[in-house]
Amino acid sequence: MDYKKLFTPFKIGNMEVKNRIVFSPIGINASNSDGTISNDEIDYYEERARGGAGLIIMGAQFISHDIAQGPLSGILEHTYVIPKLTTLCETVQRYGARIAAQLCCGTGRNALPNEYGEPPMSASPIPAAYNRKVNCRPMSHYDIKEIIKKFAYSAKNVKNAGFDAIEIHGHAGDLIDQFMSPIWNKREDEYGGTDEKRARFPMEIVRSIRNAVGPDMPILFRMSLDHRFEGGRTIEDSMHLIKLLEEVGVDAIDIDAGSSEAIEYVFPPSYLGDACMEYLCEPTRKAVNLPILNSGNHTPETAVRLIESGNADLVMFGRPLIADPELPNKLMCGNREDIRPCIRCNEGCIGRIAARFTKLSCSVNPQACNEKRFNIKHTKIPQNVVVIGAGPAGLEAARVAAIEGHKVTLFEKEKVIGGQIAAVSTPAFKNKLCRLIDWYGVQLKKLNVKIQLDTEVTAADEILAKCDKIIVGTGAVPANPQIPGIDGLNIINLIEVHKNKELLKGENIVICGGGLSGCDSALELATEYGKKVTIIEMSDSVAKDALFANAASLIPMLYKSGVKIHTNSKVTSIDSNGVYIETHDGSSEFIKADSMINALGMVMNNKLAEAIKAKYYTKTRFIGDCEKVGNVGTAVRMGFYAAISLE
Repeated sequence: MDYKKLFTPFKIGNMEVKNRIVFSPIGINASNSDGTISNDEIDYYEERARGGAGLIIMGAQFISHDIAQGPLSGILEHTYVIPKLTTLCETVQRYGARIAAQLCCGTGRNALPNEYGEPPMSASPIPAAYNRKVNCRPMSHYDIKEIIKKFAYSAKNVKNAGFDAIEIHGHAGDLIDQFMSPIWNKREDEYGGTDEKRARFPMEIVRSIRNAVGPDMPILFRMSLDHRFEGGRTIEDSMHLIKLLEEVGVDAIDIDAGSSEAIEYVFPPSYLGDACMEYLCEPTRKAVNLPILNSGNHTPETAVRLIESGNADLVMFGRPLIADPELPNKLMCGNREDIRPCIRCNEGCIGRIAARFTKLSCSVNPQACNEKRFNIKHTKIPQNVVVIGAGPAGLEAARVAAIEGHKVTLFEKEKVIGGQIAAVSTPAFKNKLCRLIDWYGVQLKKLNVKIQLDTEVTAADEILAKCDKIIVGTGAVPANPQIPGIDGLNIINLIEVHKNKELLKGENIVICGGGLSGCDSALELATEYGKKVTIIEMSDSVAKDALFANAASLIPMLYKSGVKIHTNSKVTSIDSNGVYIETHDGSSEFIKADSMINALGMVMNNKLAEAIKAKYYTKTRFIGDCEKVGNVGTAVRMGFYAAISLE
């Protein structure tokens, strides 16, 4: 494909952007507690500017400390934050990129209670998201006017810091969006009752910022045009609102879909496919004459298609630029095959913030948010490195060690690289995992890594005695719990099913185990092969190991595709006709099946690893699932660590 259209300049107001590629605003939870940004953030944004993005929009920065709930991405109410922000701006601008500050007045009903236990504020006394028995505190006129003043003050600060533009955070069902939406705005004063009145709050914010920064600084507005839940705002509902924003002087509209009730569209997982919010662009183009930015699982190919359609002017890449900050430059130089793909797992970026309260990183790019600390340096003492196992951990270890200048030999007992992910990436919604394996293949070839496939290493092999370092990533194998009949001819482990669907006989398939892998397989078999699938899960819900945003997409798709789900149900025995289960009340039930799948988890495959370590303990390191069973991201990170720690 010809990607030249992505590298034409475009103007938003008086600001010219050098290309059509925008780094989406994503909070990275790395700022300092006093509201200043950290050096890690500066390094992180610098890497995306160096990589060729035309416009970088920072993750939300809050206009005051008392409403700064959510990821730590800076607070703008004091002038002492300006010097560090200036360093950021000038660091980004040296590469010809533009940078916008996204200003946010908080999450409203989506916030947690503050330190005094007070409920969050919102447009109206609607139920708080964290506890629907608690009503939000409706904002008074004084509250509204104070927020508008704080927007102006924050806007002055970011202008003085040197930002090129300002974006107003008005999307995803947060506070500003709550004013714009009748499902949340029940006011009967001048801020509620009609579209014009519901738009008064954001319009007054726009006017306040314009008065603060003058006529030349572009103001963008980010907005969810389709909430995607019953009673939420639809595309049709949103068209009048964006016309009002255009009339008040917004210079560009940044559009997406979703809300806290449709969280999967805020952090779109792989199940939603490519360009899942492109559908918003055509009606928006017809409604307003503003520049349009669009996000939502874009690829370089969908970006070209969207720009060529004329329905949008700039295309936003968030997680793809976290996975590979050099994406724009690689495209511009004709090196599409060198772009490391985002696998849309959400685990290494949003998952780290939401589940662990730590800073963002990336499952396939451990350097994200540690650009300086994890810089790969060329070695002065090249070593002979043997890597055993070409799963994601081994592939990453081999890649990084070769970049450092070591001589690397990679052994794999199968006929292809990729390990388990080569096997389980058969569903269409996992095509990015296939791309990841292809990418590793290209990189290792360019780095002259010697790959020996279909070769099983033993601890007695001479190459292990002669090499300087041994990195072992032999992965994991399916668990085989002591269940009567589990070794029967018509029960197949999940990995083998992915490798060969012909092993499954008949139409009725029972999957024993409702973790993420089992659920993904159920969805694939139901939607792509037309099978009648039943999941048996011992705990009270399926896909417990899936991130909340991913599960929010996956589980409804399972039900829609006709998959039957039995939770609180334990597999007690298996025979040639099906599965016997014990339900939560102690009763027994028989589920008829033509074929059954063992998806009861994985265990470490470390027998070879332990034998090698026993013989060469000073030069051996375990990585990936043979050290600790995890996911793609944990495997890649362990491989990266092993290689970057080589002298």
